Amino acid sequence: MKDLYNDVCYKCSKLVTNNYSTSFSLGVSVLHRDFRMPIHAIYGFVRFADEIVDSFHNHNKKELLDRFIKDTHDAIDQKISLNPILHSFQDTVNTYNIDIELIDTFLASMEMDLDKTKYNQEGYEKYILGSAEVVGLMCLKIFVEGNEQQYQELKPDAMKLGSAFQKINFLRDLQADVQTLGRSYFPGFDVSNFNSQTKKEIEADIQKDFDAGLRGIKKLPKKARLGVYLAYIYYISLFKKIQHTAPEQVISSRIRIPDSKKYMLFLGAYFKHSFNMI
Repeated sequence: MKDLYNDVCYKCSKLVTNNYSTSFSLGVSVLHRDFRMPIHAIYGFVRFADEIVDSFHNHNKKELLDRFIKDTHDAIDQKISLNPILHSFQDTVNTYNIDIELIDTFLASMEMDLDKTKYNQEGYEKYILGSAEVVGLMCLKIFVEGNEQQYQELKPDAMKLGSAFQKINFLRDLQADVQTLGRSYFPGFDVSNFNSQTKKEIEADIQKDFDAGLRGIKKLPKKARLGVYLAYIYYISLFKKIQHTAPEQVISSRIRIPDSKKYMLFLGAYFKHSFNMI
């Protein structure tokens, strides 16, 4: 019956992925079948932690997050949890020997969201490390299937790719972060002084991360390459749309890629992958 329980828990994580993110779901769907459920498990864990700090405004967020952190450690140590999201996550962590340091670094970034509203350069880099770069490394642990040499080789570029994705999220979500949550992640950011020059400086920094990320994607095992490349293509498309959007519009609205275009991006990525053009 434990196998049935495991299966149910992983399906719960998949349900979280499918309901929260069309683009991420598409990327996972084209990974090798060996990787799909473990990546769903990581997404479900990350998403639930993020929900605590971003959405549960009428509850004691600190208390909920403290409990979530304790439950996470207990699940990993005991190799079981009655929380299906944490159970599938611990199973993935223990199966692929994901370092607890990566998990704790991620959870520390969630704690920062409880009361941190403005960031200097050091805080900005620390937050990106925890909220994005280590999540990329968790996924990389799965993709290399125990090959530590390959993990160390791909680690820097995987971190840069995660960084690029997160910085794009910051730009895309400026309106909600500033107006609803009262946060601004970019160092020294002032909504009243957000102009074309400031935006271009942020975009130039993101482009450097993307360049490194693509270099790493090309070296990924083939079983993982298409799924990660599809995520890259989606974010590059979003990035280009933001680049062609005026600063005042970036602040006042959430920039999106229509689902119809996401599927076209998928077809293009699949074509390039099939003909070894990545």
